[in-house]
Amino acid sequence: MDSMVYNFKNTYLLLQRAGDEVIMNTNKALPYILLIIATMIWGGNFVIGRAISDQVPPLTLAFLRWVVAVAIFLPFAWREMVANKQIIIEHWKALLLMSLTGIAAFNTLVYVGLHHTTSINASLLNTLTPLIIIVLSYFILKEALVYNQLIGLILSITGVFLILSQGSLNTLLTLSFNIGDLIIFVAVILWGVYSIVIKYNSGKIPLYTSLAVTMIVGMLILLPFSLWELFIADQNIVWSVSSVAAIIYVGVFASIVAFLSWNKAVSLIGPGKAGIFLSLIPIFTTVFAIAFIGETLTWYQITGGVLAITGIYLSTRKK
Repeated sequence: MDSMVYNFKNTYLLLQRAGDEVIMNTNKALPYILLIIATMIWGGNFVIGRAISDQVPPLTLAFLRWVVAVAIFLPFAWREMVANKQIIIEHWKALLLMSLTGIAAFNTLVYVGLHHTTSINASLLNTLTPLIIIVLSYFILKEALVYNQLIGLILSITGVFLILSQGSLNTLLTLSFNIGDLIIFVAVILWGVYSIVIKYNSGKIPLYTSLAVTMIVGMLILLPFSLWELFIADQNIVWSVSSVAAIIYVGVFASIVAFLSWNKAVSLIGPGKAGIFLSLIPIFTTVFAIAFIGETLTWYQITGGVLAITGIYLSTRKK
């Protein structure tokens, strides 16, 4: 009898230990799973923006994206917003700048740019975000540039010019770049500004409050532009299953699920390790674009992407 009890206890302890190990390993893997989810969703966002460019006008798509996001997210953030009313008033300038750059301008310019360029090109240019942040930090926050960052900067710029010129020396010499690529590049710079503002105000504004306020303000900024597009420029929405599904995707997944997944992962492993995962976005975008909308991958995209991602890796790794 004692032997049975002893064996039962041993079995129970072994099962408990195995369960603890599973939980521990799951917790270790969680941030990386969240980062993969976020970058996969953002990769899909580029493809969606390109796929429905003939069904939903870009300014209206950006506006409807935040309408959906606000409608779903606001009930969860409302109490925190009310409790932090004074913080919102104190930091209204920062919140307004974040709304203009990261919410209104960035997404709108991405959707406008996708009317003129491929989703693969757009996602490759988007990988420059960490590098743009480093450069802006140097000029705005006076953070020093180190040797590996300079080397990375040169490699990334080379890769970007290769993508922008589509591998043509004549295009490079005459500076006759694709207007869509240039619009995406401006969008990436604005996202860098948005990131700098977040970095400067880190810890001053609660996460849910910051996200909810910037969503609302960004949505209101985009409203008149969407009305102009629909009623004056006479660009109509083609309502269909695909256009509705696309609006829900960008409003729910790209705006809320991906953002919260990313921020949770960053809080667990830090921005340095998380930043490397941004390089997964063009990989997911390329797979989705080739599989679903028939885009093709060219040699200059591959070469330029490798140079840009290598440069970003060198720039963001520790000294």
